[in-house]
Formats: sequence, C-alpha cells, structure tokens
Amino acid sequence: MSLRARLRQQPPALLLILGTITAIVALLPLAYLFVRVWEAGISRIVDVLWRARTAETVGTSVALVFVVTGLCLVIGIPTAWLVSRTNIALRRTWLVLVSLPLAVPSYVAAYAWLAQFPWFNGFWAAVTVLVLVSTPYVVLPTAAAFRAADPALEEVARSLGQGPIRAFIGSTLPQAWPAAAAGALLVALYTLSDFGAVALFRVDAFTRVIYASYRGSFDRVSAAVLALLLVALAALLVIAERRTRGVRRRWRTSGGTQRQAVTVALRGPARIGAFAWLTTITVLALGVPLASLINLMTRSTSLNLDLAEILSAAATTAWVALMGALLALALALPVGILAARYRTRSVRTIESLSYTGHALPGVVVGLSLVFMTLSVFPGIYQTVLTLAVAYAVLFLPKAIGVTRTSVATVSPVLQDTARSLGRGPVRAWLSTTGRLSAPGIAAGGLLVFLTAMKELPATLMLRPTGLDTLATQMWSRTEIAAYGQAAPYALALIVVAAIPAWLLSRTMTSTHG
Repeated sequence: MSLRARLRQQPPALLLILGTITAIVALLPLAYLFVRVWEAGISRIVDVLWRARTAETVGTSVALVFVVTGLCLVIGIPTAWLVSRTNIALRRTWLVLVSLPLAVPSYVAAYAWLAQFPWFNGFWAAVTVLVLVSTPYVVLPTAAAFRAADPALEEVARSLGQGPIRAFIGSTLPQAWPAAAAGALLVALYTLSDFGAVALFRVDAFTRVIYASYRGSFDRVSAAVLALLLVALAALLVIAERRTRGVRRRWRTSGGTQRQAVTVALRGPARIGAFAWLTTITVLALGVPLASLINLMTRSTSLNLDLAEILSAAATTAWVALMGALLALALALPVGILAARYRTRSVRTIESLSYTGHALPGVVVGLSLVFMTLSVFPGIYQTVLTLAVAYAVLFLPKAIGVTRTSVATVSPVLQDTARSLGRGPVRAWLSTTGRLSAPGIAAGGLLVFLTAMKELPATLMLRPTGLDTLATQMWSRTEIAAYGQAAPYALALIVVAAIPAWLLSRTMTSTHG
C-alpha cells in the first residue's frame, strides 16, 4: 500500500473518540470566550475588530512570531547538529546546557536583562529574550531526529559525487525537518501566548493588550474578541506547519539494529567555532539571567532566605507540574498517533482544535476555568485537578507535536507484521510503535513538565488556597518590588528544572547512541 493511500485510511473509532475528547478539553477556554462575545453582539465585535489599535496589535504579534520562529530555526538546527552528530567535547553536558533555558520564565529572563541593561527595551529586546528561552523547542526534537536519521541516504548521496554539505542538506536534513517544524510550531505558539517578555519590554502584542483590557479598563468583551482572533492566528500556524511538514515520511525500521551515523570530526577552526557558538548561546540564555539574579541577591539589604519555604515551594511546583504533564500526555497520545498515521479531514480537524489552548494567554485560560468550575463543576473549583487541566490545555501542543513526530518515524509495517502474527491492535502497537517512540513521547511530557513549572497567571488564579509554587512565591515578592527576595525562587526554579533536563539528555544519548 502506498504512503498516501495509507495516510488516507479511516482511523480506528476508539482513537477518534479519544482524540475528540482531547479536542473538547482543549476547547474549554473557548466556551468562556464565546459566551462573552455572544453577549456583546455583532456591532460590538465589528467595532473592536475595526479599531486601528487592533490592526497594529495583529501586525506586531505576527512580526514577533515570524522573527522569533525564524531565528530559533536558524540557531536551533545547527545547535542540534553540533550536540548530536559531531565529536565536540562534553556533548551530554552541552545538551543539558542548551535545554536549561526552557526552565527560565520569559518574565525572569526579561527582568534579568533589564536589571543589567536598563536601555534594553522594545521589540528587538523581546525578540532576543524569546529566542533565547524558546530555541530549545527546536534543538531537542531536532537533535533526537538527527541521531535517529538513517545514514545510508547521506552515504548514497556522497557516492553520487555530492559534497558533504549538499549531501547533508539533501538527505539528512529532510529526515529531521518534521521534528524541526514541530519545534518551530511550538516556538510560534509560545511567542503568541507569551505575556512576561512583551509586558516588561512594553511591546503591544496580543497578550499585553488582552491583559490591559481585562485588568486596566475591565473591558472583557474586547479582550474576548482579541483572544478569539489570537486563536484564529494559532489555527493558521497549525495549518501552515502541517503544509510545510507535508505527507512525506522517512521511517526507520528498527531502534536496536539500525546503524548509527558516523560522527563528524571537527578539527582546528571548526572545533573552535563550534565551541564558541555553544558557549555564546549558553552565556546569553543562562549566564546573563543567573548572574543578574545572583547580583540582585548579593545587593539586597532585606534578603531573608527561608530554605524550608523554598524547598516546600519546589516540591509543590514539581508535584502540580507532574500532574499537568501526565494529563497532557494522556490527552496528547491519541491525537499524536492520529496525526502521524492518518490524514483524513476528521484527523486534521481534531489536531487543529487541540492546539487552540496554547495560543491563549494564561490569564484567559485561568478566567475561563474559573467561570466553568463555578458555573458547572463547583466541586473542583480551586483544586489541583483544575490546575492540572489548565496546564494540560495550555501546553498540550508540546506533547502532541513531539508524540506525532516520534510515532511518524516508526514504520507502520512493523505494527502490521505484529498483527499478522496474531497480536491484538493494542499489544501490536505497544510492542512496536509504542516501544520505539516511547523516548520521544517521554520528551514531550518533559517539555510540558518544564513549561508548567514556570506558568504564572493560570497558577495564581486557579491554585488552591495556601498552595504556593516557586513562580507564585517569586511573583508575590516582585509585586512589592522585593526583587532581591524573589531571586532565590527564580534560581531554585532553574535548579529544579535542571534535573529533568539532565534526565532528558541521558535518555536521548542512551536511546540514539
């Protein structure tokens, strides 16, 4: 059966049902938005959409997304190649270091840069910080794809007379492109939904304008209309990524016997250049924030370090983030499998709808879940379950994108063979596709885990009374301008996130050589 025919087969009914449930959960915030917009009427909606400020907001947000995403690809793909396919020293250490910026909240990075460089402001300042904290979204899946790429294609290209660069671009890079595109989509959605960096750098992107409408003028109708427009832009990004990804797949047939690619030996200037490249990225993404936070701590005259409180907040942060990551993985698995194996209209619809929550600011998701729990499910208002649902809705695309990419790299022929030997559909999937794609799926859970740790607006609105995370403790001190007292919690957040980042590097190196 041809690939195109296989992709257009009708998916199993159970997967469609589970995927539909995921899409419904992801659409929960839209229920709140539609209620607000419906109450306003058509004339009010048109009035908001035709404002000059709305057009400026759309232009600024779109420009921010394109510039940040493009730079993340330009930086992330070479970085992934260096830490996965070259002989650069301490590759595992570099992989951890380039992963750690995921743990740095954009508002912490932005404040750290502003504290050291007060003149650093505006659009390009926001671009710089968002690129530094978002590039790992491209690096991690692309590095895994480079390690899993079949070296035979590049060797054939070289045997036909192509040079090393041309052979790499024509054979190895296309194998890693679906992973890079999935990472780029996450970067784009993260940039659309980010509030911290654009607020501190005074960039009038969607999130800042929506927040101002909610908290400043209490114009919730305008905020709801803008939020729906934000969802529409997110849907366009998903469609664009799907078209870029295309229907072509490059499968591996085994995780244990596939021959690994030959490591590229860097010597002389190339080795020095690679070291300088990785060092520069690490210093800008981690060194500046860490140095700034430590500087704030040492200069603070009112630093009362409560180690027990920090440890308690760290444990709570890990616990609620883990609940959100597990729920996101459970919801993402059927959608990721459907998107990787089938290309029917129903699958495309489910995948697109599942990405909507990630484009919404945390304040909108938080308000929508407050509305839903008070109106429909009052028993779970301000519980860890509601907080976990918020994390799952906000960061579901991270798990879906990586799951889809991991499943797509495994040939469906293996599962078909297992079925022909008498195994049931679930057992056949677990013994073939499930086993080979498990490390990638776990990486998706890690991305949710790391991102949930630093989520602030939804946590502030939905957390149970008395439950404090590192992010909320830090914010409570920042609100009263106690920046030196907030610094230990920001540092603790980075330290806690270093543990799963290290585990990720161990998983990737042990799985792919």
